[in-house]
Amino acid sequence: MKGEENLMNTRGPKVRLSRQLGIQLTPKAEKCMKRRSYPPGQHGAAQDRRGKGTDYKRHLMEKQRLRAQYNVQEKQTAEYIRKAIQKRGNPVDNIIRMFETRLDAVVYRAGLARTIYAAQQLVSHGHVLVNGKEVNIRSQHLKVNDLVSVKERSRKLQPLVEAAEEMVARPTVSYLERSREQMSARLLYLPKAEEVPIICEIPLVIEYYSR
Repeated sequence: MKGEENLMNTRGPKVRLSRQLGIQLTPKAEKCMKRRSYPPGQHGAAQDRRGKGTDYKRHLMEKQRLRAQYNVQEKQTAEYIRKAIQKRGNPVDNIIRMFETRLDAVVYRAGLARTIYAAQQLVSHGHVLVNGKEVNIRSQHLKVNDLVSVKERSRKLQPLVEAAEEMVARPTVSYLERSREQMSARLLYLPKAEEVPIICEIPLVIEYYSR
């Protein structure tokens, strides 16, 4: 829908999108939302007090939250959901794994980049290696034991220097083994939904695409 695509235009201000969805997409958005967390606009605070609205709006909001946290387009999101539902096993876990094993997601989750947007740029600009080979496809899915690292000559870039400085303070996840010294991370196993730090009610996303 046109209105939805306007909301999900990731070229727009990240703070506004973060407030609209109620999630912190960037460090700047995190600081701003501590001061004012309700949606933007003249009636933002009133909308926040009114709650989640209709069932359709709740389903739509959760789908938008999922897309925003991984910065994935609608067509690819729909394809991931379709494949995950068709696979054997828990569909919620399957969906999470489709997104969380993307190369850009691993780069971000490991702390090699400060935001998902920065992670996608690092991959697209050829700064990232998978098992020692350059990969510039951000949507490439990793397998267990794959090693992701930053090229040695790229580690002097300012965004990567800042990311390295923050890695110690940033919490890690159990399914990644990371090294600040090597600026690398290894996927140890496929995570379950409860292990992944995202804000999204995946069952509502499934219902949205099952309409």
